[in-house]
Amino acid sequence: MGETVKGRMQLLLGLLVAATVMATGCSAKDAQSTGGSKDVRAVGSEAGNGAAAKGDVKLRMMESLTNPKRTEILKSLIAQFEQENPSIHVELISPPFNQADETIETMLSTKQNLDVIEVREINVADYVKKQYIEPLDAYTASWQDYATVQQIPLSVGSVNGKLYFLANGLYERQLYYRKDWFDQAKISPPSTWDELYNAAVKLTNQARNQFGFSFRGARGSNGVFDGMIRTYNGAATDLADGAFLNSGSTIYSTPEASEALTLYKKLYDHASPKESVYWGFDEQVKAFTSGQTAMLLQDSDVIQTLQAEMKPGTWAAVPMPKGPSGKSLITVGAAGWGISSSSSHKAAAWKLIAFLSSPDQNTEFGKKYGLVPIHTTVSTDPYFTTGPYKTLIDMTNDPDTYLYYQTPIKYPGNNEWSKVSTSTEQEMLLGKATVQETLVKWDAFWKEQQRLIQGK
Repeated sequence: MGETVKGRMQLLLGLLVAATVMATGCSAKDAQSTGGSKDVRAVGSEAGNGAAAKGDVKLRMMESLTNPKRTEILKSLIAQFEQENPSIHVELISPPFNQADETIETMLSTKQNLDVIEVREINVADYVKKQYIEPLDAYTASWQDYATVQQIPLSVGSVNGKLYFLANGLYERQLYYRKDWFDQAKISPPSTWDELYNAAVKLTNQARNQFGFSFRGARGSNGVFDGMIRTYNGAATDLADGAFLNSGSTIYSTPEASEALTLYKKLYDHASPKESVYWGFDEQVKAFTSGQTAMLLQDSDVIQTLQAEMKPGTWAAVPMPKGPSGKSLITVGAAGWGISSSSSHKAAAWKLIAFLSSPDQNTEFGKKYGLVPIHTTVSTDPYFTTGPYKTLIDMTNDPDTYLYYQTPIKYPGNNEWSKVSTSTEQEMLLGKATVQETLVKWDAFWKEQQRLIQGK
């Protein structure tokens, strides 16, 4: 497609998105969704109360990880902000999750009217490269709450030493297990990947449709096999560049990677429902809560679902499994608020971000939605230092065992990696490729990314 035609098509799509945003008002779907409509929803003072008074500022804010419950929490926080800032009115746009990032990028690329946008760790480098978002460093320099923001969320939101989004919470992974099943079978909760596999096999009874592990083979599955491969490579992994080793080779090029991916395939073959090769978040969580599976690897935002749908005492959480070296490599996912480069109201946009990111509001959001807040005060809050969140804090407080690595967001193909790796992983699980053939493809993918960024 020629550049002129492509540009016209992109502009047309942008105009259609804008018209949809202003004309519709329906619920949306989230990354960890329970369903929703296909329309974009706009909420906020100006969406419902007519035009703002002359001289007032109207901010257009767009979320990415859309979910009905989450949107209601944001609306409540926005209402608090508007009460404290009566001259600023906020329109919250909530597209369906499956279309959100594409919609946001289309609007940004066509310079449509957006002020505050939700940026994710998987696309922040791309947005910076395309000059879609504004650096926040000049704003945080005089922000009174900046001193209590933890280093990890600052790292996740930064590119080339500059901060581009303030995380609204951290998605940290741990292992959830059916305590009642483990107690009955007299099995201790696993602390290593080998122990996890052995426990999963022992708890599998296919005749009863009971399986040891809640597998996820579809979108998002690379969070598991990539994590296993990094953990098996251990301290040889470059913690500042998670797709590579300290030697400069990719993490997929080692015997340890082969050992990890072989165990991953065995976990599917011997202890998981066969249909789980096509499962995403919803299916794997439902299998766990309904009593079909014994173990679930997932982020902290699943905790409230488990609390709502499972009886107390039937489940518990333990840290991420360790590898042969006794180490476990962990990371965090994050999304947060950034300022569009084309915004005409950058000062007001920052004022909204600072409000939402303050210790009180950020902690409120975290507790209501199940995320770990970004401020150091989390380490003294009993809500997070007891119960199912405690494990996450414990891992953070043991950096010698649980090594934090940065995901390879700086590479141009990072956004494509989940799609590329998932399709090849499914081929391997279905017997259409071997473990070694799959690793060769993954090694080649990241070697090419390395070559692109080094300009060789």
